This record gives sequence, C-alpha cells and structure tokens, in this order.
Amino acid sequence: MKTDKPRALALDTLVSLEKAGEYAGNYLEDIFTKNPGFDERDRGFISNLIQGVIRYRLRLDYIIGGFSKTPVKKIDITVLNILRLAIYQIYFMDRVPESAAVDRAVEQAKALKGQQHVVPFVNGILRNICRNKDGVKFPDRKKTTVKYLSSFYSFPLWHAQRCLDEFGLTQTEELFEAQNRFPSVNIRVDRVKTTADELVKALKDESIDAVHAEYVPDCLILENFSGRIERLSSFIKGLFQVQDQAAQAVSWLLDVKPGQTILDVCAGLGGKSSHLMELMGGKGSVTALDTDKRRLEMLHENARRLGLKNIKSVVADASEPFPDNLKGAFDRVLIDAPCSGLGTIGRHPDIKWNRSEIDIKRISRIQRKILENSFEAVKPGGLILYVVCTYTREENRTVIDNFLQKNSGASLVDMNNNAPLWARNLIDNDGFFRSYPHTHKMDGFFAALIKKER
Repeated sequence: MKTDKPRALALDTLVSLEKAGEYAGNYLEDIFTKNPGFDERDRGFISNLIQGVIRYRLRLDYIIGGFSKTPVKKIDITVLNILRLAIYQIYFMDRVPESAAVDRAVEQAKALKGQQHVVPFVNGILRNICRNKDGVKFPDRKKTTVKYLSSFYSFPLWHAQRCLDEFGLTQTEELFEAQNRFPSVNIRVDRVKTTADELVKALKDESIDAVHAEYVPDCLILENFSGRIERLSSFIKGLFQVQDQAAQAVSWLLDVKPGQTILDVCAGLGGKSSHLMELMGGKGSVTALDTDKRRLEMLHENARRLGLKNIKSVVADASEPFPDNLKGAFDRVLIDAPCSGLGTIGRHPDIKWNRSEIDIKRISRIQRKILENSFEAVKPGGLILYVVCTYTREENRTVIDNFLQKNSGASLVDMNNNAPLWARNLIDNDGFFRSYPHTHKMDGFFAALIKKER
C-alpha cells in the first residue's frame, strides 16, 4: 500500500501536538524544516489540513460524537485524528471527493499496528456521515446558546460565554465566523526603501497580486498567496515585512518623529521595532527589550534585511524593575504586552485550546507590572502606548483604569483628537484604539495612549 505522505504528515503532526498538550508557535515551520521534500502544492494541502482540524476541532468532535457509540473522549488519539482529518475534508474541502477522504482515512486506520478492529469503526462512521452529511443537529441556537456557539463555531465554552456577555449573539457569531476564516497575508511596505505603489508593481513582476489595505497606508494584502514569502525577491531585498494590518496600525499611534528615542517593550521578533524606525525615516534610535536573546538576534537579522540601523537590544524582563540607565531615557515607549492573544485566533487557531480564563487573570497581573515599570522609562512629557492583541476587558480597559488611578502623573490621551485621519474610525468614544476581525478585517487589538505629565 502506497502511503499518502501529505495526509500521513498531517496526522503525525496533529497527534504529536495533542500529546504534547500545547502547540509550539512555529509548528508548521518546524514540520516543513524537518520534512523538506514536499512541493508547494503539498505544503499548502498539509497546512490546510493541520490548521483546519485545529480550527474546527470541537465541531469535528461534536459530529463524531453524533455518529459514534464510543464517547469521543475514549477514542484512541490517533484514531480520533484520522476521523477529524477525514471529516474536515468532507465538510470544508470541496476539491477533495468524499470517497477519497474516506478511503485515505481507512488506509491510515489499516496502517495502525495491532488495531485492525478500528478499520470497520472508522469506515462505518465516515460512510454514515457522508450519507447524512446535512443531518447533523447542533444544540439549539436560542435555548442553549452557549453550547451552540461552542460546538458549531468550535470555541471553548468559557470563551463563547465571555464573548456572548460582551458582544451579544449576533456580534459573537460574526466574530467567530471571521476568526474561523483562513486569513490573507498582510505585509508592511518598508517606506525607507520603496512606496506601496512601487511594491505592488514589483510583486506583480513576481506574479503576486497585491492590493492596498482599507486603513493603514503602508499595508498591502496579498490575494490568494500560498507560496513561501521568504523566497520572493522583493522580500529578500527587504522591501517589506509580513505583519497584520492591526499590528501596523498601532505603531502609527505613537506619532514618532525623526531623531527621537524609542523603547519597544516585549519586542519579540521586532516587527514594531523596525516599523517605528521606518516611521522615523531611519533617523532616531529604537531600543528593543525582551527576555528572549534568540528572538532579539533574529530581530537584528531582520533589521539588516530591511536596511535599518540604530536598533539596539536589551535582554531583560519587563515585569521586573528596569535598569537605572533606562529610566527617563525615552521620548516614546511602546508596550507590546504579553496577552491571551484572542484577537489573533484567525492566524493562530491553536490559541483556542491553549488559553483558559485562569490565564487571563494571571496575564493581566503581569501586564500591570509591565506598564508600571515601563512608565518609568518615559521622559516627562513623553508618551507611552499600551498594546494587546486581545479583546478581554481585564487585559485592556481594566489595566489602564487601574494604572491611571495609581499614577497621578499620567493622563490618558484621547486619540480621537490626534490619531491619523485614516485611524479615526478605529478609535472608540473613550479614545482607545480597538480593531475587530469581523468589522475591520484585521486582528483584534486594543491600544491606549498615555502621557507622562511629570
């Protein structure tokens, strides 16, 4: 029997991730590094399978539960993922014939050593599903709303309840539907090297269609792109950086000027560090602070690709008091605070299963410490921007309210008055930046701008 290598790799990856109990941030990149023999078509197919099953895991399990006499929790993890993969193809991949999805799943079941009894189990469930594909009954939308949201849209119960309380049913459904879509690739034009229009032309020469984003001036959207970004000539030349539109938008809110000193707290790989330098026209200095030395090394590698200088780095924990040489040293500070990341589920569906309500409370305590410490790094009269890629109140508005109550020398800046004109529709009535996947077609972000009065 010839092994279906793409589906085999997808199955092995899903089983390994589930056994590990968590999803490493770059699991797709890791598996293709370890398995380099796949062409672009197979890579796209494998990515779709893995991301799709992770994205719809709860819905797939609900469907399985409706056709299996064995409770889902008692099904062997490998068998369960064979079923999930097949059902995902049956329901969400129109180009895959149902018969092919079933046959490949049966072949995978036959390949399991010492488990031949599962072959008729897998075959029977999948063929029964194909015959009754449209007959699956989910919990009643009105009578058991939270269970319906959870099982149909594939979000944990606690997450569904939280969003229902915050946004109401209609908006929650729109949000979940938006976050279940596979996102487009957003890129940020390196304005030091080129312009958006020039980059559109350069990408066209590489057979890539790019269109201007709705909000951010330097943001382009690559339509129907499924290749490898790092192989594009325009990427190698440093003409752009991959970055979601929301992540691009927040850097503009700091209103940086050429020659200023900027601190990027919790900088990570430095997407915002490089953007801030670009917004200063390459004239000024950016200090990137993070706990991970390797990430900062990669930040510098990327800065060199983009042709950006004067980006320094400091290995430090922002939740601990800052070194004296950083206190009062910066005109602007951007805090890209660690958060639950619920606003980025569209790009990282594993977040659905990696987070809990306990995490939100724990992270919010860390966020408060980071904001307190970072405030000391701002010069009097300077600005600090607090940013999170989530929509939970505990991690956004509550953190800011708590900070302002404790710090009389800080004041909230109403960004309705000073944000770029294109960003005004993203500022709420209280002066905060808020973006949502279902209304703005970008990741869910929150940002608050604070001035240090003295």
